Amino acid sequence: MAEISADLTSAAKPAAEDRATPPLCCPAGMAVELAQIDDSGLRASDFAEQLRQHEDGSESLTLVVQNLHCPSCIRSIESAVEKKAGLLKARVNLSTRRLALRWDPKQTTAEPLLAAVEARGYRLVPLDPDQLESAEAAEGRELLRAMAVAGFAASNVMLLSVAVWSGLAADMGPATRTLMHWVSAMIALPAVAYAGRPFFRSALTVLRSGHTNMDVPISLAVILAAGMSLSETLRGSEHVFFDASVMLLFFLLIGRFLDLRLRGRARSAAENLTALKATAATVVAADGSLRSLPINRLKPGMTVAVAAGERIPMDGEVLSGRSEVDASLLTGESLPQPVHEGAAVYAGTVNGGGALRIAVTALPDESLLAEIVRLMESAEQSRDRYVRLADRVARLYAPVVHLLAAATFGGWLALSSQPWQDSLMIAIAVLIITCPCALGLAVPAVQVAAVGRLMKQGILVKSADALERLAQVDTVVFDKTGTLTRGCPSLQNAGSVDPALLALAADIARHSRHPLARALSRAAAGTNRHLSVQEHAGDGLSTEIDGRTIRLGRRGWCGVDDGSADAAMELWLSGGDFAPQRFTFNDAPRADAAEVITALRARGIAVELLSGDRSGVVGQLAEDLGIEIWRGDCRPADKIARLEDLKAEGRRTAMIGDGLNDAPALATAFASLSPAEAADVSQIAADIVFQGERLSPVVEAIGTARRARGLVFQNFGLAMLYNLIAVPIAVAGFVTPLIAAAAMSGSSIIVTANAMRLNLKSRNEGA
Repeated sequence: MAEISADLTSAAKPAAEDRATPPLCCPAGMAVELAQIDDSGLRASDFAEQLRQHEDGSESLTLVVQNLHCPSCIRSIESAVEKKAGLLKARVNLSTRRLALRWDPKQTTAEPLLAAVEARGYRLVPLDPDQLESAEAAEGRELLRAMAVAGFAASNVMLLSVAVWSGLAADMGPATRTLMHWVSAMIALPAVAYAGRPFFRSALTVLRSGHTNMDVPISLAVILAAGMSLSETLRGSEHVFFDASVMLLFFLLIGRFLDLRLRGRARSAAENLTALKATAATVVAADGSLRSLPINRLKPGMTVAVAAGERIPMDGEVLSGRSEVDASLLTGESLPQPVHEGAAVYAGTVNGGGALRIAVTALPDESLLAEIVRLMESAEQSRDRYVRLADRVARLYAPVVHLLAAATFGGWLALSSQPWQDSLMIAIAVLIITCPCALGLAVPAVQVAAVGRLMKQGILVKSADALERLAQVDTVVFDKTGTLTRGCPSLQNAGSVDPALLALAADIARHSRHPLARALSRAAAGTNRHLSVQEHAGDGLSTEIDGRTIRLGRRGWCGVDDGSADAAMELWLSGGDFAPQRFTFNDAPRADAAEVITALRARGIAVELLSGDRSGVVGQLAEDLGIEIWRGDCRPADKIARLEDLKAEGRRTAMIGDGLNDAPALATAFASLSPAEAADVSQIAADIVFQGERLSPVVEAIGTARRARGLVFQNFGLAMLYNLIAVPIAVAGFVTPLIAAAAMSGSSIIVTANAMRLNLKSRNEGA
């Protein structure tokens, strides 16, 4: 167990040591209004259970940041503590909203580090997935309400604006026009004040910190357009621009809400592993009495009793008893593993046979399951390096817009005889026409189109950046059981077996829930004879017929020469007046597995197979499907090590798996996919989950991702081309704020329409 733990820990280090470099996309400390900070701050007692001590003497702590919003928050938090004495590591995970700190206790404690983070306006709480989900739900409801208000106001103000535009051509009276403007103001101003709060808070806080972001020009344009419109209404002017304010907010709120929904689906798989942990253990005292203890009070050397059907609470060694343990979530092996005295067992696995007495060999934080949790957290941490192209472009785009608008206002004010109001209106037009609405929608519009297309085909995209990463994949690594295969053994040699022996075996097998026994009973009708069958954990089934003991089980127990068998799964029937009969089974590959592998190679993608199943079984499947690079008997650390090797070679790998043993690899890979029937933890760790019995969704997802990536670049090109044409015209004073709003909306529509072209592609078109 120590070797496994060391391997897992060493495999996690490269991912954990990756340094994130997020873009500036929102203010540090945003959303303080959503979660007020406790005046007293966190105390040691608040996180005592989460504090971990390491062999090198350092201590670490992982907490949830309730109001973490975007990548610039990551930079703000890490910069708040990075210069503190004694700090060894500070990492923030955006998707899981976790802050991981590690420090030297000889130089500092946790309190000063947490106080520095809270001073930036962030609320830290002990790990509680329910609180995180509640905070994200509240943010989503706020955006949805703001979007509804902006949409209602935009539709009504536009109706009034159409009436005013028509009236200007038909000699509408000044009093009527002014009345229309006041009605528009009564609708637009409260809507702008309410719906613009997400942008206004962001802009205000980021300006206080001496930075800028995309929300600053948006806020300026909205406020100036609304303010000047109110001023023009008071003056009785012909033109107001309330419609520009609310339409701009409506478009941008749609994009932000969709982005939040997509990002909110990316949950930490580690948070959901708690379901695999037993909460208490039955400890055997020295006098033989039994008592229940919480898991965190177990110590190495204690003896625990595990009944049939119970989850094994801790890594240990079997002292007495024989059974079969379902370790499929840890090893990927499709069959229960027989265990006996001296065998090693691991926390999270299920005792499926007889009662066991187990000697605890590891502390709760040192179990294999705990190592998998830490491995996944480290792998997820490395994903923060991914920076979306839209944010990188907007990083320089926003300040350029500010300078351009200010220069336009100053230039017209100094070089022309126009009043300052007209100069300001030209500057507002520049702000509106150059507002990064199209740029902001360039990625979300394509994401929505791609996600909608894939969802119609039973493919769920969980991560907002999954498609962009999947488009760059050049290597696909498959798990075997439940991924390339159906995970359901079937009898292979029924046609060559004596029907009477097949019926006898089916009658016996019907009394067991072992996967091979169930496959045998499904394959034969049997005679429905009444038999008294006894199940022997780890060996098989036995019954008495005419004074003879008939056995159905593993070859050694059935008296067959226990030499090495071939790759096939098998059961033996013996004990009667017949020669021992062998039943062979096979976990057949999915119907289109070979076709999918061929299609991937046709797209220039290399294919590998890594499995925790036996090497003989894995090798046979690889040969059948034409996979040249494969490996069996893989532990989670082995899979991660191979993925890290591929990464070192410059490969971008997609992992496809379905078990707990695949979950760390799914989190480590550049992109990941999982079938819908997979273990919950793997579905949560994966970026994409696909439905159905076929593997073709893998090809479809990669093809759609590649086409979506091309459309994203096209959208950026369209947004830039629009600005290259529109900005000079606006600076020259030939565009009013009203025309600027129409042009801005038109650019957004063009970008969205271009994204919708993704749905015009035929389903199986190559990428």
